Amino acid sequence: MDERIGGNSFKFGDRRTSDVVICLRNKKGRPDLLYSHSFILKSKSKYFADRLSDPSSCSYIDIQCSEFDYDLHVELLKRLYLPTDSLLDSWDSVRSALDILQVAVALHCAAIVDSCIQYLEAVPWEDSEEDEILEVVSQLGPIAMSILARIQPVDSSATKDVYISAIRFATSVDDLCPPFRDELRISAQEQVEYMLGDDDDMPFVTADDEVKLETRIGLSKIFSSFETELSLLLESEVTVELAENKIKHRLSDLEWMCNILPKMDLMKDFVAKWVDISNNLSAILEDKKLDSVMWGLKLKLIEVTSKVLDAVGYGNVILPAPSRVQLLKSWLPYIRKLKPVLDSMSNKDIAFAYKMDEDLCQSIEGAMVSLILALPSNDQAEILADWMDTEQLRYPDLSEAFEVWCYRTKSAKRRLEGGLDRLDNATS
Repeated sequence: MDERIGGNSFKFGDRRTSDVVICLRNKKGRPDLLYSHSFILKSKSKYFADRLSDPSSCSYIDIQCSEFDYDLHVELLKRLYLPTDSLLDSWDSVRSALDILQVAVALHCAAIVDSCIQYLEAVPWEDSEEDEILEVVSQLGPIAMSILARIQPVDSSATKDVYISAIRFATSVDDLCPPFRDELRISAQEQVEYMLGDDDDMPFVTADDEVKLETRIGLSKIFSSFETELSLLLESEVTVELAENKIKHRLSDLEWMCNILPKMDLMKDFVAKWVDISNNLSAILEDKKLDSVMWGLKLKLIEVTSKVLDAVGYGNVILPAPSRVQLLKSWLPYIRKLKPVLDSMSNKDIAFAYKMDEDLCQSIEGAMVSLILALPSNDQAEILADWMDTEQLRYPDLSEAFEVWCYRTKSAKRRLEGGLDRLDNATS
């Protein structure tokens, strides 16, 4: 490394031309004499310029450093001899630039500081490096804050624009450029869900009318595509496997919507639509053509229905009683019929992957009991009577709902009789 000035070439460590000796001492007192040039030091570092302007320093400068940054000081002194326009190309890693930056700031080496900052602003960082950069820059103060421009929080308007674009792509239903589009769409869905995580700014975005409208449009597109694919399912020329895959894609999209809609207070839109199409869904699933096929599709439908039952059963989504009755009457018989079939097939074939797991079963059963107990008494009676008239009483187990209904019925009768007695006494 050398610097050519006024026809003279200066080389770091050239004892023959050196007019300044720098002594580096670490904490253990280890001295190391480095031969340098006052012209280079004064022109490249304000620290050295101030030291050399002191008559007591003469041509000898003593610098204390730790054993950890000893080599960094040596490296920085060497870089002082590089032409300014070559500094940026001299960095080969985030680690080296970040380490030298700290020493350069301490010794007021403006050109090296600028090149470090330029380099760190431009190159990609690993996650571990990002944490360290944050720590170092916060200690260096405003001079290095521009490095953090890429990770500074954006205003809510920009966040909203990004979210709207992401939700548009995440809810796209066309089949252009498969399979890469599917991968990109799933990635967009994951990022939308991540963006809706706990964050101080996101409530302002999710409450925005434009954002809610775009989300509703996306939900409508997915439901429309789902119903279209489902309506083609029973056509004779349709390949079962191809149709199943397409419908499962849409069901996965709907399941994802179930995860984000509650965070935007839009789950009611999903539930209302699911209730509307439930009768048609169950009718298609009961078709003889599908008796022994599409187990994966049937299980996925149950999983999505479970989320709807949970939302309605525990009062997170409020529906009128007739809609709640319709939801139960559409899915209770089908789930009651499907579960033992899946269990039987799983027992026969260990590789059969479409069994309802315990968590799903408990979730559905608990939601149904809660849902039934919130219905008018006559509707409860009708549903419980139908449940007891079937051979399959084991699942879902509605005995808790039946016990509560019995208790309430007796209590209601006693209250009625007590009221009539009081009325007769008052008349007498």
